[in-house]
Amino acid sequence: MRQGPVAGALAGLGAGFVFGVMLQMLSAPMPDGQSVPMIVMVAGILRSDSVIVGWLYHLINSVVIGGIFAWFLGERIGNKFARGAGWGVAYGFVWWVMGGLVLMPLMLGMAAFSPLRTMPVAAFGSLLGHALFGYVLGVGLAWLQRPSQADALGRVQTA
Repeated sequence: MRQGPVAGALAGLGAGFVFGVMLQMLSAPMPDGQSVPMIVMVAGILRSDSVIVGWLYHLINSVVIGGIFAWFLGERIGNKFARGAGWGVAYGFVWWVMGGLVLMPLMLGMAAFSPLRTMPVAAFGSLLGHALFGYVLGVGLAWLQRPSQADALGRVQTA
């Protein structure tokens, strides 16, 4: 059984991969009128237009965000998939507001919440992506926190 921030980091990596595929497939308009994959927009935070940089930055954030999730909510979720899913989607919503609507626009030289006005389709896609990230994160954490067979055998033998 893996618990705590390590389990959250692992679940975050998996959730980040799923969300990253979505970011790779969805396009967002840039200020110059071009349309680019959203993962390239993520790379723009580091002043890059590289898909690889976007993926690396996104996955590192996913690992950290997953570890924080487990640190705060891991015990509350335990190995319950429904709890993980519910808390995960709520956590994804919080990160959509903080990251997708406030931090990312500010880091890209835009106003906070501007994606809601300037690119509503991309903002909605980001909301769905963050909710999916949270769902996979929460369910993944619950799965990683389930008792292993070794744990179950240890309890039977010591009983």
